[in-house]
Amino acid sequence: MFTQDEVAYIRSQKLARIGTASEDGRPDVAAVGFDFDGEYFYVSGYANQRTLKYRNTKANPFASLVIDDLASVRPWRPRGIKIHATVDFVHRNGYAGEKEYLRLKPQRKRSWGLE
Repeated sequence: MFTQDEVAYIRSQKLARIGTASEDGRPDVAAVGFDFDGEYFYVSGYANQRTLKYRNTKANPFASLVIDDLASVRPWRPRGIKIHATVDFVHRNGYAGEKEYLRLKPQRKRSWGLE
């Protein structure tokens, strides 16, 4: 699903923002670390089960993930990728240790400034 340029960019970044919504549609955005295995994104945290991202995706298993930065400010060169994904949960050993992670399966994506 991802081009070589997109994969290289994703692997060069450490932070993303995850957007979720509760069962009744209340939005939330949080800065997160992530792992990427070439197919799935994995997101967790120190106390994952107490976070809105966790509770929201348990009730509403969809999320958006944005990974972006500024390649330069003069000239202005934003770059990034936005992923729409379904979410399930897996136990794994990743960047946050051995625990339960949200596993995001990309359904659509759009990138900019990565050429």
